[in-house]
Amino acid sequence: MTDPVHEGATLGDLFVHAAQRFAERDALVADGRRWTYAGLADRVARMGAVLRRRGLRPGSTVAICSNNCADVLTFYLCAVVEGFRMTPLAPLSSLADRIFILNDAEIEALVIGSDFASSIAAIRAEAPGLSHVFTLGGGGADDLTALTDVEPAAALITKRGGETAMIFYTGGTTGRPKGVMHSMASIFASVMMATSEWEWPVELRTLVTTPVSHAGGAFAWPTFLKGGTFHVLPSFAPESFAEYVRAQNITVSFLVPTMIYRLLDAGISKADVAPLDTIVYGAAPIAPPRLAEAVARYGPIFMQLFGQTEAPNCISYLAKSQHRLDDPEGLASCGNPMAMAQVVLLDDACQPVPPGGVGEICVRGPLVMLGYWKRPEETAAALEGGWLHTGDMGRFDARGRLHIVDRKKDMIISGGFNVFPSEIEAVLAEHPSIASSAVVGTPDPVWGEAVTAVVVLRDGAILDEEALKALVRSRKGAVQAPKRIVAAATLPLTPVGKVDKKRLRATLG
Repeated sequence: MTDPVHEGATLGDLFVHAAQRFAERDALVADGRRWTYAGLADRVARMGAVLRRRGLRPGSTVAICSNNCADVLTFYLCAVVEGFRMTPLAPLSSLADRIFILNDAEIEALVIGSDFASSIAAIRAEAPGLSHVFTLGGGGADDLTALTDVEPAAALITKRGGETAMIFYTGGTTGRPKGVMHSMASIFASVMMATSEWEWPVELRTLVTTPVSHAGGAFAWPTFLKGGTFHVLPSFAPESFAEYVRAQNITVSFLVPTMIYRLLDAGISKADVAPLDTIVYGAAPIAPPRLAEAVARYGPIFMQLFGQTEAPNCISYLAKSQHRLDDPEGLASCGNPMAMAQVVLLDDACQPVPPGGVGEICVRGPLVMLGYWKRPEETAAALEGGWLHTGDMGRFDARGRLHIVDRKKDMIISGGFNVFPSEIEAVLAEHPSIASSAVVGTPDPVWGEAVTAVVVLRDGAILDEEALKALVRSRKGAVQAPKRIVAAATLPLTPVGKVDKKRLRATLG
């Protein structure tokens, strides 16, 4: 146990600090309302009093499943202030996965958005360990929003929970979701890394449309540390996003690559989002030609983060100044490792690969997870040799920038050769008919695995399979050229916005 004299602050302490320092500034804008820092702190304290009266204490296990609204952030803040161990449930995940997580993580109290109220009976029947289910809106005796509205004022006092502060579950694309355990220290480290190394405008008005309970919520912390205003919308659409940016003078937003593509394809201009100083993107690979298109249209306002659930957000960082149209190699990278993250490339024997070689990206640092919940063997494998093995294959260029070649499990072995799908996807993105693509291996009696591309065409475009094959063959060689190209209206996505290649393979047979 840490000596108390060396014990670090919690995210709850961070929020209390911000609430005291910036009391009269606007902290949160959501649901058509505004809360000052003092007003938001009061709401967090009153929600905590409600939950304590229902028997929740530091270390109690809680989960939340809701679309974006003000009280998702209120509950998130309440959990870190009260010392609860929190697990977010992805709103787009299946009911079966949510029930599995509730049971696996031994959740005592669930907070669920009113949009999901119809699933409460099924959840109660299949998750007998739940002691409480609260709704956000919808009325009734367990409406946490209504209960908080009428709760008398309470003191905002931070408490400490157990060693594990949060358990985040992976998307489940390779089987049952597994819980990634983080201490308060690892979460706090990632917040401080982002706040110190990422480029933030002086006037910080942050807009998120991705789930606040997941990646979107991470952007609240740098915003609060700097006394900025955190804006929340329930969903993303290009036109309404641009309108909100102008109306609220938004300076920062977090977008996943598919959202950037939608802005481009909808014809949103630089003038349409003129107040934006910074667009942070990540959570999934971006096609370099589409990134170049975005930089050409909106200017060097982009910064890229690379991380994973096991080491959130801060493994490496591509700065705004590195988004140069005259440096295509830089645009294809995910930047340089961050100062507090040690990053190496290891081979299957856990030895460093030669300079310029491809190896598994492995990480050490204060942001790394504690391990996988109730999975000691998988934890041992992931942390073998004192490194977090990310499962991503990468290489360093001459400037020390990290390039992700592909997920280790997504590598295709065709005719005995290793084929990395992301390299083919980057070439396909150069073709004017292609809006997006995904490449997977499908069973083949001759090749073992056949390189198969699924493409989403731009409006009005016609699939020219031979032209696309020839493009890849000319750029990457015959082995990488797809044996089959299929047009699709959309690509299946996981709950966190990544292309779901497991589902894609299943549809291709």
